[in-house]
Amino acid sequence: MQLEFSGEVWQWRGPAPYYFVTVPEDESQALHDVAHVSYGWGMIPVTARVGRTEWTTSLWPKDGGYVVPLKDAVRRAEDVQEGDTVSVGLDVRVDSC
Repeated sequence: MQLEFSGEVWQWRGPAPYYFVTVPEDESQALHDVAHVSYGWGMIPVTARVGRTEWTTSLWPKDGGYVVPLKDAVRRAEDVQEGDTVSVGLDVRVDSC
């Protein structure tokens, strides 16, 4: 399954700061409908893309939807800051049961 969307980069200011982009509601519902197999706390394994940078990660469940974590290396490579709007591509690894 492949998804494309845009979203604003936001920061969670925990003990170690993390940066995320929220998956829109329609795309989150589509993920929920097809990604029956996940691991650890409902995370869904994906290959993500922002600009020319691609990396392997997992979508984190949040508030009934999902968020994409942005690694520091990705943010540096693409010159992405908190508050920026970015286009995100996801290749979702959906296991058939």
